[in-house]
Amino acid sequence: MTPTSRSLNTIPSPLYQAWQVLRNEEPRLRARDAAERLAVSEAELVASRPAVDTVRLRPEWSALLPALGELGCIMALTRNEHCVHERKGFYREVSVMANGQMGLVVSADIDLRLFLGGWSSVFAVAEETARGAQRSIQIFDKQGVAVHKVFLTDSSEVAAWAPLVERFRAEEQSAELDLQPLPAAEPIKADGDIDVASLREGWSTLKDTHHFFALLKKHGAARTQALRLAGSEWAEKLDTAELPRLLEAAGEKDIPIMVFVGNRHCIQIHSGPVQNLKWLDTWFNVLDPEFNLHLKTPGVTELWRVRKPSSDGVITSWEAFDAEGELVVQLFGARKPGIPEREDWRALAETAAAL
Repeated sequence: MTPTSRSLNTIPSPLYQAWQVLRNEEPRLRARDAAERLAVSEAELVASRPAVDTVRLRPEWSALLPALGELGCIMALTRNEHCVHERKGFYREVSVMANGQMGLVVSADIDLRLFLGGWSSVFAVAEETARGAQRSIQIFDKQGVAVHKVFLTDSSEVAAWAPLVERFRAEEQSAELDLQPLPAAEPIKADGDIDVASLREGWSTLKDTHHFFALLKKHGAARTQALRLAGSEWAEKLDTAELPRLLEAAGEKDIPIMVFVGNRHCIQIHSGPVQNLKWLDTWFNVLDPEFNLHLKTPGVTELWRVRKPSSDGVITSWEAFDAEGELVVQLFGARKPGIPEREDWRALAETAAAL
């Protein structure tokens, strides 16, 4: 099946053919895992399909992102190595900064922070599955890693799909990608080279949790390093097994929370309750009608309870990290700017004993 009525008379690439052999052997294998098995990026795998079911689109983010609202109710997916965040809703209230480097989606259901400077290629995919046609817009970074995906649902405006794809279709439907190596990370100072007193002073005078990144940058500290150095007033290490227990308790007590999951170029947020919680092997899952979370628990190697002062009072979060110090998932009590933290969330977040 082609994404639009226009067909491409090219022969599927050897990479696509190799992928199909792998799919025949393992029908449930996801594209991300297939790409790893074939030693290519996921973007290269998707780009190998223009003769079959994929159209390359122009990466005109300031026009394309608002246009996604035409698709009606969709499912937005953002993930990192260890956690997948899926939220149904509408792409509304989309804004892109004039310099094209940052964007926001702030509708009641789809809530995104977009770091567009690292975005690169985008494709419309319409593939046949065992459950019928699956249509999606898939966005990748300069390394070929998936940044963000938007899937049509049973409630979507399917009639809007083909016109949108035609409007943003790239003139050159090439499978070639200008992939670039990941830039070297900025060097992190040794603990002994950080002015801990100044770090703690800066932490204690924060007025907005969004200023925390600037604090880290000022002191040249990695996030987990800053948590270690901040002192127990501001950060306490927890047993990683407490993370699913917190989600279960939030569900039992019907405490609405905010769940942040992101990668280098996109953060996706769910605000609301979590109710249908299930284990599947080592994956801990939220399987609610509008929100799904899939957490690969062995990937979480550090868990911290973090307190940050703000003009609205202290804001408490739980922050989970992997072995590389990358943030896997962040949990807060549901709140709006200008409103103090929920007392029931704070009580719950403070229940677990620090290590």
